[in-house]
Amino acid sequence: MTAESDLKPWPLDPARLDILSLPMHDPRVRPLLDELAVEYDTRYGDLFGRSAAADELNRYPAEEFEEPHGALLVIQENGESIAGGAFRRYDETTAELKRIWTHSAHRRRGLGRLVLAELEALAAARGYTRLYLTTGPRQPEAKDLYLNTGYQAQFDVDADPETIGPLAFTKDLPN
Repeated sequence: MTAESDLKPWPLDPARLDILSLPMHDPRVRPLLDELAVEYDTRYGDLFGRSAAADELNRYPAEEFEEPHGALLVIQENGESIAGGAFRRYDETTAELKRIWTHSAHRRRGLGRLVLAELEALAAARGYTRLYLTTGPRQPEAKDLYLNTGYQAQFDVDADPETIGPLAFTKDLPN
């Protein structure tokens, strides 16, 4: 049996990808929400309790992720939902990114960067000039992704993340 870490990621073929803007209740969004719940419970269950994932995923009404102020994108490859993310209005000029996700079997293929780029372009097209997001202290790969894609940490990057709590980032969008 091969460990997941031994698997080599395969390159993205843009011709095989579909980027869909979907409502939260669409069944193609379900893999994103289901795997996020498992991820949150695995990483934070001992810290916040086993119901914390459901609480977090249900914190905002689905309508906040719909036009004109929000969006939810899912990337499919060969009809399978493999990555996604969303944004909602944070304030008049700022969109808050939420639910950034890559299916565990498709990580290390550049999908996180693709999701961010698509969300950034859509937020800019909707008139936002700034992005805000938070990630958990036990998600170093997310922290690195945001730092490597131009997001500015709103915390001391040298501090122990467990002492900070949610790690906040911002990014100005081009005009």
